[in-house]
Amino acid sequence: MGRPSHPDKHIEAAVAYAELNGWRVKLSNGHAWARLYCGFADRDGCMVSVWSTPRNAETHARQVRRVVDRCPHIGLETEQ
Repeated sequence: MGRPSHPDKHIEAAVAYAELNGWRVKLSNGHAWARLYCGFADRDGCMVSVWSTPRNAETHARQVRRVVDRCPHIGLETEQ
């Protein structure tokens, strides 16, 4: 079974983009809907929170994509 989709279409597209680039989605409780972790499975890996109801959903989606695009661990993925 797949993960539940984010209620906002812009943020859902950004999360899907992150998954296509090897990022993992870990659903959470509280203010954040989920946390995204880069494929570098180490404590130094990148992480970004995906908010449930951000003030501006399109801006938040662009921020998520920016973090994914700027990840310095591209090509360094190690599976554990």
